[in-house]
Amino acid sequence: MARFYSVIPAGGIGSRLWPLSRASAPKFLHDLTGSGQTLLQDTWDRLEPLSGSDRIVVVTGVAHKTAVVEQCADLSKSNLFLEPSPKDSTAAIALAAAILMKREPDVIIGSFAADHVITDNKEFSDSVKEAVAVAATGKIVTIGIEPTEPSVGFGYIKAGEKMDLDFAKHARHVDKFVEKPDIERARKYVNSGKYLWNAGMFIAPAALLLQVLSETEPELHGKITELAAAWGTAAEHQAFEIIWPSLKKIAIDYSVAEPAAAQGLVAVVPAKFGWHDVGDFAAIAELQSGGKRNHLAVLGEVQVLADKSNGILISETGRLVALIGLEDVIVVDTADALLVTTKAHAQRVKNLVDSLKSTGHSDVL
Repeated sequence: MARFYSVIPAGGIGSRLWPLSRASAPKFLHDLTGSGQTLLQDTWDRLEPLSGSDRIVVVTGVAHKTAVVEQCADLSKSNLFLEPSPKDSTAAIALAAAILMKREPDVIIGSFAADHVITDNKEFSDSVKEAVAVAATGKIVTIGIEPTEPSVGFGYIKAGEKMDLDFAKHARHVDKFVEKPDIERARKYVNSGKYLWNAGMFIAPAALLLQVLSETEPELHGKITELAAAWGTAAEHQAFEIIWPSLKKIAIDYSVAEPAAAQGLVAVVPAKFGWHDVGDFAAIAELQSGGKRNHLAVLGEVQVLADKSNGILISETGRLVALIGLEDVIVVDTADALLVTTKAHAQRVKNLVDSLKSTGHSDVL
């Protein structure tokens, strides 16, 4: 663990959570669990016992710098890596890996999204420690979540044979990564007991991660290397101004994880902790209800009168909201936009956001 750095990629707009999540205030900057803390702060608190506050890096957009600094009071200035614009997860994680390798050539990094909810920090911590131990043997390691249902919203990991490691009793080789399936395939995956949800958590020696990237995306690797070399020097601003806009947008699953798995370089640590990626308002409603039926979850300072209604109400205005006879309703009340839909249509919020973009309503995005 002495070699370990936690990396928190804090990006993405979270368009399925509009109008709460905006470009200026994405979902990781909100309290979506009722914990009194934002998702970013919850993520920080999970990782601090593992790596210490001086070994946590946050990679985020320039627009979110002030909010991130306010919410992560112990974040070192040298551990805040700012992106001029969103370029997907490969650029964010590879940049962090390359900069940290300059500091410590044998560093092991772990990437953990800023906007996930995890309900068992002890189980999470144990899984990360095991993953770091496996990574130290020269592997890229992912933490796979044991599925609780046949979900079509996640990618899957097909776990292979157990690894012959006394210090990592749960670790398995990864046979392959699988894209989000249809419901029939999802049922087969879950029933087989061989598949895990891909939660996008990757732990690896930075040198190995960058080596794989150099083979699969040599141009992107070269540009990231240039940016890391300029980091902290007088040439940094100019390098980012020239190079960053030309970086390829690609998820690390495609640029590193999948090709590395094909080479036998990827392992998985199966985990049983509760995990939610809060991808839409239906997911938040389920999380808040705790499995109770006919439950109306309420987030925010809001006055509410509810008669035979259930679902979720989120408000940033504090005004009175009355609900009568509405099943599985989603109401999100903000100062300049009101969303009313149902759990069944929660995924379609992204389509609405796309329509707002195409019709010139960027002022509410």
